Amino acid sequence: MSVEIVDPQQAVTVSEAALRHFGEQCGGSANAAVFLSLKESGCTGYMYVLDLVSEQPEGSSLIELENGVALYLDGKALPLLQGTKIDYVRNGLNSELQFHNPNAREYCGCGESFSISEAGS
Repeated sequence: MSVEIVDPQQAVTVSEAALRHFGEQCGGSANAAVFLSLKESGCTGYMYVLDLVSEQPEGSSLIELENGVALYLDGKALPLLQGTKIDYVRNGLNSELQFHNPNAREYCGCGESFSISEAGS
């Protein structure tokens, strides 16, 4: 049996556009932070969940972003988030956060959920 140790500083990277977006969402408040977790959902397995929080959720890891915004990662989701890049993209009048997760193997047709391949498969 092996134990994987995940460094939250290397688990998730945030683009400049996503960094600005998170700063805007937190409204410049020193008490606001972003919490990233996963929940089982949709037709393929998992869905990203972002919440604004005022304190560190239990069992989470902290990434202090360059603009002073705190990004907390759900400790249970860290191995599934390893290597994820978060970007904020504008396309005409629409904008969205995009998660580029190298661990995701399949996506549902509507783009809401994704699956992770099992270790060794």
